[in-house]
Amino acid sequence: MKSLPVVVVLGAGQGSRYKGARHKLAETLGSHSVLARTVRNAIASGLPVVVVTTPAFGDEAARLVARRDVVVLGLQNGGVAPGGMGDSIAAGVAARPSAPGWLLLPADMPLVKPETLLAVAAALNEHAAAYAQHKGRRGHPVAFGAELLSELLRLTGEEGARRILARYPAVGVEVPDPGVLLDMDTEQDLVALRAKLSTEV
Repeated sequence: MKSLPVVVVLGAGQGSRYKGARHKLAETLGSHSVLARTVRNAIASGLPVVVVTTPAFGDEAARLVARRDVVVLGLQNGGVAPGGMGDSIAAGVAARPSAPGWLLLPADMPLVKPETLLAVAAALNEHAAAYAQHKGRRGHPVAFGAELLSELLRLTGEEGARRILARYPAVGVEVPDPGVLLDMDTEQDLVALRAKLSTEV
């Protein structure tokens, strides 16, 4: 059986721009938390899923995927996670280094549809890098093929995968999914996500 690209859900950030009473990934959308909804959509794609998160969300993530598929960054006493987005990406990819590719999905993007993940994953059959776009606007997930493993493992700090995308041409995969553009950095974003979700139910 052919192995499939892995969805790496990136949920180890501090969410410092969000000023709500609790961490943004703990906020609710419908009957699930933001984190749970993002992970559930990833699982529904049928692709393998790895969740990179902090100790605060480790148990919740382990209720959604196998414990071996949860990568915990940070300190048990509530200290900040080491590094930034680059470190999170490298840790998630390192958890599945033999995969044919990786789709990087921020955990605060809970409306990205499973079909979108599959469409972006399919693009890796012909391209080294790909990303979802909606009406021409670039969004997430961003995906990388196995040939870029060493580049991904070297990522550190907050830069994320931008420098890789600057060196390797990526193909945009147009999808009828506005969720690829909707993340959650502020309380206003949460209100918008809840409004969007209510129109889809």
